[in-house]
Amino acid sequence: MTISLSKITLEKQGDSHKIDLSKASDQQITINLNWSQQKKGGFFSGLFGGNKEIDLDLGIYWELNDGTAGMIDGLQFSKGRGGARNQLSRQGRYTDFPWVWHCGDDRSGSSEGGENILVNPKGIQDLRRLVVYCFIYKGVANWAQSDAVVTVKVPNQPEIVVEMGKQRDHRTFCAIAAIDFFGSQMAIRKEINFFNGHAECSQYYDWGFEFSAGSK
Repeated sequence: MTISLSKITLEKQGDSHKIDLSKASDQQITINLNWSQQKKGGFFSGLFGGNKEIDLDLGIYWELNDGTAGMIDGLQFSKGRGGARNQLSRQGRYTDFPWVWHCGDDRSGSSEGGENILVNPKGIQDLRRLVVYCFIYKGVANWAQSDAVVTVKVPNQPEIVVEMGKQRDHRTFCAIAAIDFFGSQMAIRKEINFFNGHAECSQYYDWGFEFSAGSK
């Protein structure tokens, strides 16, 4: 694990970091996905139309202490199924359970700040576990072409960074990190498990969800 004054980079699968949330009750936890807007390519790639806009999606599995669980990402709340941060919808809800809200689908990457998921510390007594994931919706065949970076920002703590752009797996869906809550404590662990879509990931983690083909 490489540690600097401003960030903690989780480099290996299983790397973990513990955080005390007792002083962050009035500030949100932010999970961000950023990526390069266009895939890397040389002169001939641009000349023959090889540069395509990249669309990545950030998602999260949430589980409460009472066993209630769900998944939130751009496919789940597309086509009008989302809602405001204080409204329970497929986009989650920030002001009440599940205390997790996706800020919205972004198809442009770093130029617009990427995609963000907010976690309300006021709900940490209800939260048991979160699993952060992302997937390639279109534009590139693998993660190395995207320069994607996932950052977990917790008030008064160094940022937790996972560099997806350094991954070489050809599968386009990845469970990035698991976050477990223990009272006022939060432990984040790097997962980096690759799958061929939502259903395979759900089966691996025994989430029990069923999926059908979807689009945005």
